[in-house]
Amino acid sequence: QVQLVESGGGSMQPGGSLRLSCVGSGLNLRDYNIAWFRQAPGKAREPVAALWNNNSGTRYADSVKGRFTIARDPAKNMVVLQLNSLKPEDTAVYSCAAGLYVGFNRWFLSSAYDYWGQGTQVTVSS
Repeated sequence: QVQLVESGGGSMQPGGSLRLSCVGSGLNLRDYNIAWFRQAPGKAREPVAALWNNNSGTRYADSVKGRFTIARDPAKNMVVLQLNSLKPEDTAVYSCAAGLYVGFNRWFLSSAYDYWGQGTQVTVSS
């Protein structure tokens, strides 16, 4: 059974940092294209970052570029999203997604991914 489980969310002051983890079971994340999405209350889901399985590199939304970093930890079958310099507008539920046959030029499309985690809440406020 395929599962993606996120963790690491919580409450943080503006300017702080959090590290989110996405752990896979029933699939080897090294074989998959991985993306992080987020959804704030009352807003549509939006792409945050992606890391591809074919050495095509990474992609970031303009709103997080320079602040967030996505990386693999193959030994733990895990993908990490490091969130630095957090802003209140980063508040959202963050979900990881995996897809085997995803065009890198479509990384930002939710419909491109096959498996999703349940999400972890990130709250940024004073």
